[in-house]
Amino acid sequence: MHVLPGVLMLLLAQHAAPQSAPIRVLASNGVKAVLEKLQPECEHAIGRPLAVEFNSTTALRPRIDSGEAFDVVILTSEGIDELVKVGKIAGGTRADLARCGIGVGIRAGAPKPDIRTPEALRRTLLGAKSITYAQDGASRPHLEKMFDQLGIAGDLKSRIVMQQGSTRSTAMVADGGAEIVMTLISEIVPVRGIELVGPLPAELQSFVRFAAGAGSHAEHPEPARALIRFLAGPATAPAYKSSGMEPAR
Repeated sequence: MHVLPGVLMLLLAQHAAPQSAPIRVLASNGVKAVLEKLQPECEHAIGRPLAVEFNSTTALRPRIDSGEAFDVVILTSEGIDELVKVGKIAGGTRADLARCGIGVGIRAGAPKPDIRTPEALRRTLLGAKSITYAQDGASRPHLEKMFDQLGIAGDLKSRIVMQQGSTRSTAMVADGGAEIVMTLISEIVPVRGIELVGPLPAELQSFVRFAAGAGSHAEHPEPARALIRFLAGPATAPAYKSSGMEPAR
């Protein structure tokens, strides 16, 4: 009779363990600020902890292609669409989350340059001693196209210092190693030591869209779907907006 309570406790513990298993999430740096902000709410909504790893879409794709396990992935919309095509995303789980424009950041306390018009931005970039952005970032193709469009690509070549990932680029400006960082606004707003000057002028702006999907071999498929529904739901809109993003809804 005295054994029964112990057996009962063991059975309860065995039943509870899978319920508390973390949901593995691979996520783009572009959604790092909003996902960190929403993580407690997400965990409460789905009843599971999240184990999140951030990197650029470019860096995460080869790992996913090679078969690395995940429950949920959040990448650029193009990256998610490619994973859907090759069967890495479970059918019916793709969801648009938000979009984000490109901005300019400087070291906190530094004089804010004028970037309000294409010509003002051109002058600011030509006057900068150093400019950094992520070599594998989603905004890089547009930035380099913009430099060509402004006719300053050649002039800037010797002053551009590219880093792997936006985290290193923003840190470089915060530490005084570069004067200007150009990346997604959501990658500038939350970083201590730097300030957002503002978005690119409307005539030059480009948006990167983010989407989510559950892995076709997710270990925890139902909680994964619940997490995506929560992230795409109306309750998360304020968190996206405060992180410099526009909700897809």
